[in-house]
Amino acid sequence: MANGTNFTTITNLGKANISSPLLNGDSISHKIFVEDKDRVLVHIRMADLEGDIKKKKALPSFELAGPRKNIYFDPSKLRCALVTCGGLCPGLNDIIRSIVLELYHHYGVRNIYGIRYGLQGFIPQYGHEVMDLGPSSVANILDRGGSILGSSRGPQEIDQIIDCLERMNISLLFMIGGDGTLRAALKIADEILKRKLKISVVGIPKTIDNDIHLISRSFGFDTAVDVSTQAIIGAHNEAEGYPNGVGLIKLMGRNAGFIAATAALAQQDVNFVLIPEVDFDLEGHHGLFAALEKRLAHRSHAVIVVAEGAGQKYFKDAPEERDDSGNIRLKDIGIFLRNAISNHFKSKNIEINMKYIDPSYMIRSLPANANDSVFCGFLGRNAVHAGMAGKTKMVIGSWNNHFVHIPMEATTSKRKQVTPDGELWSAVLEATGQGSLRNPV
Repeated sequence: MANGTNFTTITNLGKANISSPLLNGDSISHKIFVEDKDRVLVHIRMADLEGDIKKKKALPSFELAGPRKNIYFDPSKLRCALVTCGGLCPGLNDIIRSIVLELYHHYGVRNIYGIRYGLQGFIPQYGHEVMDLGPSSVANILDRGGSILGSSRGPQEIDQIIDCLERMNISLLFMIGGDGTLRAALKIADEILKRKLKISVVGIPKTIDNDIHLISRSFGFDTAVDVSTQAIIGAHNEAEGYPNGVGLIKLMGRNAGFIAATAALAQQDVNFVLIPEVDFDLEGHHGLFAALEKRLAHRSHAVIVVAEGAGQKYFKDAPEERDDSGNIRLKDIGIFLRNAISNHFKSKNIEINMKYIDPSYMIRSLPANANDSVFCGFLGRNAVHAGMAGKTKMVIGSWNNHFVHIPMEATTSKRKQVTPDGELWSAVLEATGQGSLRNPV
């Protein structure tokens, strides 16, 4: 993580000279207003700070999110747009509702539009109609999963997107999506600045996998863990109900095993956790098969949780495929393990009872749970505060228990992953007792 001002500097469209409508409301305390000089430290461990302190350097910090007393845009003339991109995730409708209600009720913005089906909605050839958004259109969407705006994958021409924003006279764009969406948002914001247009682009990071850099928690993750524990309970009951029962659950996690690891800690009936960050072997004295044999001989049942991105080395000879967004299509490690484990024990004339569960798409499309719903409300409101103040090329994130403004360049520079020697994975190893599943080289 680099130090310096560029790492945390937020771009502004211009000087904010308009008094915020929130100053006139009696429902909001004046104490909640913040200034750009209000900052949250990036590092909180003394060991990370001592070098900069000794050198009398400015400590790396993020702008604190929240309403500003002066805003950039005139609410009476402002047109806003929202778009959701990429895969579905619990909480999308909560984010949409929070943004719309904050714009409408507290800032008095009346022109709010929903762009249908992701970035396709900006491109004329697709013919997707724009959705008018207001309190009535978002009144009953919290109990619905998915996104009322729909979504899509795949890149679209940046110039065409900005041309559409100009035709619609949009001055504030909220983009809700994951790593690919934020990279697209960064390109859009850069091109807007290059054209010298006064259009703000604010991102709300969406990843059920919780793997966006510098985002300590992403919405939907809490719900995913919550529902995953139900799958673990089911797999454990199935495994325990039969001799040599094996429950195998595949959970989300393309590049990071946060859901698998956290769910295993939340419901400690799991004996083996396999994630992308920690390599494992199947064969050999220290491989998964040997460990599973010992577990079944000792307890007669076992539960395995595998993240979807784990064990991709076993498909190295398979041709590479990519989805419409350019992401590598992962091979199905769940089905592979189910067959590999079954074949292994069959070859040893040991009868097992395998139960395989893949709840991934059910989880992605569910409504947010209570914790995620509250969290989404804060994200949406803070996104509005930032956009109304003329901030652009930034995302709203949770960092060190505060909501902050983070430059898009910083969040898209790399992915967040489980640290193999960190606290989370150490806790998983203690809870499962699985140890290393690697053979000595």
